[in-house]
Amino acid sequence: MTQHCPILLTDEHVARVALVDGPLHNPDWRLLEDDDLDRIADCLTAGRHGPIPIFAYGSLIWNPGFEVQAQRRATALGWHRSFSISLDHFRGSPEQPGLMLALASGGSCDGLLLDIRQGTERDSMRAILRRELVAHELTANACWIRVQTEAGQQDALTFYADPVDTPTADLSIRDQARRLARAAGAAGSGAEYLLRTVRGLEQLGIHDPYIWQLQQLVAEQIEADTA
Repeated sequence: MTQHCPILLTDEHVARVALVDGPLHNPDWRLLEDDDLDRIADCLTAGRHGPIPIFAYGSLIWNPGFEVQAQRRATALGWHRSFSISLDHFRGSPEQPGLMLALASGGSCDGLLLDIRQGTERDSMRAILRRELVAHELTANACWIRVQTEAGQQDALTFYADPVDTPTADLSIRDQARRLARAAGAAGSGAEYLLRTVRGLEQLGIHDPYIWQLQQLVAEQIEADTA
């Protein structure tokens, strides 16, 4: 069995990050209504049959927020995890911007394939799209990608694969860690998000070296900041 470093980031580290009040969303955004969500869902699923598969690589692993009929391990082909979405809201603030996870071109990404429970498609797609796309300005960030499962290759719906129409930051892993160790907003801290993601991956037996290195650096940065 391949050995890897333990999770060094802890709840105690997360508790040291100062929480701040801030906007949940960009105040200039036009938030999506139910009719908008239904229209987007119809466009994304037109001509597709059977359960709708969602590829989860971050928070959808530990908090799907919709009814799941079946789940299985999957690998996104040609993509890898990257904390590249810059946030001045949600888990960040204008004074201390944060980062959110996305998929970036190249490599591969082990994650979880979640089939929406049949019969709940409308409500489940509304829940997913309201959470992931949020506003009209972000609707280009849903796409179908190719994934590999034990049963073979198939398409899956995912979000923020090479993000568009949203601020991004191309930072070194140490600069990513500095942001995640310090940023917080209306939805909590970047450190909390990272910790929950690491734990979700560990429970699935998934070890992403990038994520493991990042959580170690975030733990070290929080300790240095609060010593």
